Amino acid sequence: MSESLNELLAKKAELDSKIEQLRKSARSEAIAQVKQIMADNGLTVEDITSGKARAVSSAKGGKIAPKYRNSETGETWTGRGLKPKWIENAVASGKKLEDFLI
Repeated sequence: MSESLNELLAKKAELDSKIEQLRKSARSEAIAQVKQIMADNGLTVEDITSGKARAVSSAKGGKIAPKYRNSETGETWTGRGLKPKWIENAVASGKKLEDFLI
């Protein structure tokens, strides 16, 4: 089985062509399925692309809304990580964490 380089390259080109045809076919089928689902549910492209923004993964460092606020200084804390000193001091002086909920 000693195929020449040219024969192997020709086979590779033929396989690459078949792969591309299958990818295009699969893509067309997927688009048709999505269009059918949208039609069945009365959805438009605007329904899909507008609306609520996608949630930011915490792994990407997205901002988290503060959960606690110091009414005296305006300082905030999300409730994640170590407690800030102002929370620790307030709790030590007898206040409850719930007193600072936003």
